[in-house]
Amino acid sequence: MPTSQTNTPISQRWLNHLESAGNRLPNPVMLFLYFCLAVILASAIAQFLGLSANHPISGDTIAAKSLLSGDGMRWMVSNAVSNFIHFAPVGSVIVAILGIAVAEESGLLACVLHGLASKAPQRFLSSFVVFAGVMSSIGFDSGYVVLIPLAALIFRAAGRSPLAGIAAAFAGVSGGYSANLLLGPVDAILSGISSEAIHLVAPDRDVLTSANYYFTLASTVFITVAGTWINEKFVEPRLAKPKGSADTPLATEDPCQGQALRRVGFFSLVFIGILFALVLPANGLMRNPDPDGLAALPLLNGIVVFIALYAIIAGVIFGYTTGKFSAQHDWVKAMETGLSSLSGYLVLMFFAAQFVNYFNWTGLGAIAAINGAHWLAGLALSKISLLLSFILISALINLLIGSASAKWALMAPIFVPMLFLLGVDPESAQMAYRIGDSSTNIITPLMPYFGVVVAFVQRHDKTAGMGTLMALMLPYSLSFLLGWSLLLGLWLAAGLPLGPG
Repeated sequence: MPTSQTNTPISQRWLNHLESAGNRLPNPVMLFLYFCLAVILASAIAQFLGLSANHPISGDTIAAKSLLSGDGMRWMVSNAVSNFIHFAPVGSVIVAILGIAVAEESGLLACVLHGLASKAPQRFLSSFVVFAGVMSSIGFDSGYVVLIPLAALIFRAAGRSPLAGIAAAFAGVSGGYSANLLLGPVDAILSGISSEAIHLVAPDRDVLTSANYYFTLASTVFITVAGTWINEKFVEPRLAKPKGSADTPLATEDPCQGQALRRVGFFSLVFIGILFALVLPANGLMRNPDPDGLAALPLLNGIVVFIALYAIIAGVIFGYTTGKFSAQHDWVKAMETGLSSLSGYLVLMFFAAQFVNYFNWTGLGAIAAINGAHWLAGLALSKISLLLSFILISALINLLIGSASAKWALMAPIFVPMLFLLGVDPESAQMAYRIGDSSTNIITPLMPYFGVVVAFVQRHDKTAGMGTLMALMLPYSLSFLLGWSLLLGLWLAAGLPLGPG
């Protein structure tokens, strides 16, 4: 805990008020249900008032349509299932989880995270923990339940504050959620929602899963460096060093795990070679037949399938080598376990899909985007200024709505078309959202795992509470928000692409 808690910081008092207000918000599922009802009512009012807008590209008039009309009621009933089934984030996540679940249940993800963190030299301990946290987002929540408590033990065993280990890991896992060296389920979810949103004004335009890949590579370096600097210079000096040794010894490496990792490493090289062989030759099976297009486009469009396939095979190799998997169907059970964890997500996506499609069918999304674009255009802001403003808006909204996919499903149908009509491509809008969302994850109690991290803190400091964790993470949050925004501004000003294609 901090060396002095005589006075409560103003920022902490403000966050406590925000927590109290945020706790009165309904469950995200109920929130989307209320939004659906609001769209139904708003569509009837909009049609009655005769609201419309002229499409800036086609010139067609888009008039508001009421969902309370006969056509609207029939459309809602007949399309409720297809709205959900065809909602882009649903299928991609299910496929990705099939693979990630095998890697997680086999112990491969936990082993890799343990190796990244526990084998780091002392002078680079913070860097390794932050970096491992960033990389853990490939496995969704594995970083929260594996790396964060492990980082506390590693720091304590090194004679350093376990709270500093928790803070560094939490900063990487949650604050760096939109940075990674690999494409993962998060990219698939957000790009799917972005594609649905841009179809409101550009039906033929899609956002690739890899749309932000180049920038997330650079972001991984930024988050690691910034997180390390904040941890070493600001956070850890305020924390008391532990007394005595760790309550739980660190696990020693199992020789069988070493053999399994070597096999996975060999398979990884073979898998990467196969991917290159599918794209590089002129007659490659996954090469774009259009010579003027991006050569790897078919591969990038199906990247989620390849990620899932890699995770399944790597997990199977690791699991059967270590003995974690023994029966022939154990890897199938791992998939079933992974899919069972999606029950809450699928319920949320059902209502999010209805909301997005209601917004689309009624014309309210397009009308709001076109009129909003006209208003923003009158402000005469540059594209970069628009994006920086959007980052701040996303960061503030994130304090009240915890789920990244839920927020983007709510915001994308409005902001993606609106910014697109002002000359900002959806890929840039998506990356701006990701920066704002990730930067304030670590200070909002509405983030689903915030309470879990508080519990980890309390294992090492019985007097700690939510305010302790908020004060601990505030320096990371502000640094990420300011530095990451500046990085995006400089990146776009230099004309660098955010991703392939």
